[in-house]
Amino acid sequence: MLPRMAKLVVADNSGAKVVQLIGMYNNWYRKYAYIGDIVKVAVKDAIPHSSVEKGDVVTAVIVRMKKKYRRDDGSYVRFDDNAVVLIDEQGNPKGTRIFGPIPRELREKGFAKILSLATEVV
Repeated sequence: MLPRMAKLVVADNSGAKVVQLIGMYNNWYRKYAYIGDIVKVAVKDAIPHSSVEKGDVVTAVIVRMKKKYRRDDGSYVRFDDNAVVLIDEQGNPKGTRIFGPIPRELREKGFAKILSLATEVV
């Protein structure tokens, strides 16, 4: 459950470090974003000389959330931070590495490439 203007950590090596959620992609009426949602974010902090710069507005997918959420089997999952992975127009990640655990619900949403790059799938 991430509202607009939430600060998020970037979980890939695309060059951005911190981003701010500015809106839900194709769902501008929604108040909150959840794991697997495609969102628009503004880059607030970035590594110098990278492909993404501070002030850029890019598309991302939410991969981790502090708020616990329920799986279909009845278990609950929560993470230590709120994180996103930057993606391009086709839904492929901009970075070549994904850091930290990634939930397996992303496979159902069509982000198999992100799961293949992840070090740990929860």
